[in-house]
Parts: sequence; C-alpha cells; structure tokens
Amino acid sequence: MVYVLSVLIVVLIVVIGLLVVSFQLKQKRTAVFTEENYDLKAITIAEIDKMEDGSGFEMYLYRLFMELGYFGVYKTLGSRDFGADLVFTDREGVRNVVQAKRYHVNNPVSISAVQEVFSCMRYYKAKRAIVIATAKYTEPCETLAGINHVKLLDRTDLIKVIEAFRSGDTLTACEIIEGEPRMILESWSEANSGVLHEVRKDYKAEKLWGRRLQ
Repeated sequence: MVYVLSVLIVVLIVVIGLLVVSFQLKQKRTAVFTEENYDLKAITIAEIDKMEDGSGFEMYLYRLFMELGYFGVYKTLGSRDFGADLVFTDREGVRNVVQAKRYHVNNPVSISAVQEVFSCMRYYKAKRAIVIATAKYTEPCETLAGINHVKLLDRTDLIKVIEAFRSGDTLTACEIIEGEPRMILESWSEANSGVLHEVRKDYKAEKLWGRRLQ
C-alpha cells in the first residue's frame, strides 16, 4: 500500500512538473508577440509561423508598416472590418487596404481573400488593395486578383520584406509592398470586338427553369 502511494505521489509530481514547464514554454512563446514586449527586427517568418492566430500577424504588420514610415496606418477592429485588417497611405499618398492571412505553409489562400479586400475599398476610400499571406495562393485567387488589380504578397514576398526590414533596407521593403500587382488584361481584339466573354452557365438551372415554363 505504501509502495503504491509512493508511486502515485511520484507520478503526480511528474505530471505537475510537465504542466508547469508546458505553461512556461507557452508563455515564453506568446509573450514575444504582445504589443509591447518584442523587438520587431527580431521577428522572422519562423516566429510568425508560431503565432497562435491571425491577430498576432495583423499586429506585426501594423507595427511593421509604421516602422517603414507609412502614414495613416491603423489596424481595424476584429469585427465589422468589412474585409480590411489594416489601412495605410503609401509614399505616393495613395490609401491602401490590406488583408492579412496567416495560414499554414501548405494551406493556400482562397479566392475569398481577394473578394473581401476588393469589396471594402470604397468603404475605406482606398485606391489599392493588398493581400499579405504566409502561404501561397490558389489559381482562382490569383486570377481574380489579376483581373481586379489586387496586389498579392505570398510567403516568398513576405520573407523578402521581413529580411529587407531587418537589414535596415526599408526602401526595398517598401518597393516590394508598393510594386504593381500582376494584371490580367483582355487582348486588344477582345477589348474592341464588342463581344462579351462567354460566361459559364448553370445548364442544370436553365433546364429546370425551362421545364417549369412548359
């Protein structure tokens, strides 16, 4: 009986010790991402990947844009942001809206990111829209961004911005952020033909509606 009790006490002590260590590691990991307590130039993509949710990434970008010297930088509220996480005015005096996507490296950002940030431009009286992500983008996302001239900064672009900032090269960081988006334009013949692009139809819906009209 005494032996069993001793074993239980040892197990309990070990479990409590593991819980304490786990809590301390978690506190250490998240503490560097509080608004007051971390050196912005110490943050790399590895630290961003450790952030528990997107709010830490948004705060990082908010502070980064201020350190880069942009004007009119502010972080929107978590609710009712209408699709923008950040707003800033670039070096040419143009207001930009930004949506931040902290995704797993193997989880590409979908088309909804472009839909949301583009649709909120009028609300914020912005002329440019940017999506900044810790991952790649899906092909439909890139296509819609190209049609609507939305700037997409993927993981590779973000790393370049971070490295430029950490090395003190703010000019390069700003040029990456402000660079022209990849545009998808109609060909000259299509633009002047007067014929609209063929739209993919829901033929099932058409057949259903046709039967109801009969």
